[in-house]
Amino acid sequence: MNQWNDERLERIISVVLRTGVVISAVIVLLGGAGYLVLHGSESANYHVFLGAPAEYRSARAIIRASGPSNFRAVIQFGLLLLIATPIARVAFSLVGFAMERDRTYVAITSVVLAVLLYSLAFEH
Repeated sequence: MNQWNDERLERIISVVLRTGVVISAVIVLLGGAGYLVLHGSESANYHVFLGAPAEYRSARAIIRASGPSNFRAVIQFGLLLLIATPIARVAFSLVGFAMERDRTYVAITSVVLAVLLYSLAFEH
């Protein structure tokens, strides 16, 4: 029977972090390559700054806009996954602390996770 301990939790968390970074990098790379194929020959206008369009300003909007033909949304989705990777790490830490019955760290990690999820889910 596998015993739950700090070393096992750290190994699982390291796999989650590596996997999240690699998946997000691949998605950003594919989105960037597709964007360059379609828009690579356009000249850039550096005299006027245009912020991100509204469809790329929240997690819900990015997910709605993502698709095989919207490469800017695919890039944003990859970046969103990159941001979500440490949040997954906090969630796995919360589970690990709960299994170890460490109430102090469960409480602290719950607050941190709530703040992270709030900041990701709601537009500011």
